[in-house]
Amino acid sequence: MTKPMKDTEHWSQKVTQSSDALDLEHGVFSLEDPRDIARSLKQSAENSTRRKSDPYRSAMSMLTFYINRAGKQLAPEQRERLEAAKDELRALFGKPRKRQ
Repeated sequence: MTKPMKDTEHWSQKVTQSSDALDLEHGVFSLEDPRDIARSLKQSAENSTRRKSDPYRSAMSMLTFYINRAGKQLAPEQRERLEAAKDELRALFGKPRKRQ
């Protein structure tokens, strides 16, 4: 049985920390280089034995989840960096880039 969350904890934080999809590198979403973020997510997805979909989908889902949950609290520069990481992730997995 799981213990109930404290009032100060958010369900999205719990998902990010204990996702069945990936074991993320600590601080991955605060890395400065979008390519480093993408590489870390790719490695985590490929090494995971608990993910339910292919590595690309798992990595992209976790990145999108983080961006969406951060919402308005995400600084514009960080949002841009994370959006750029999506393109880098697509490139690393051999998918077409969305941004030019």
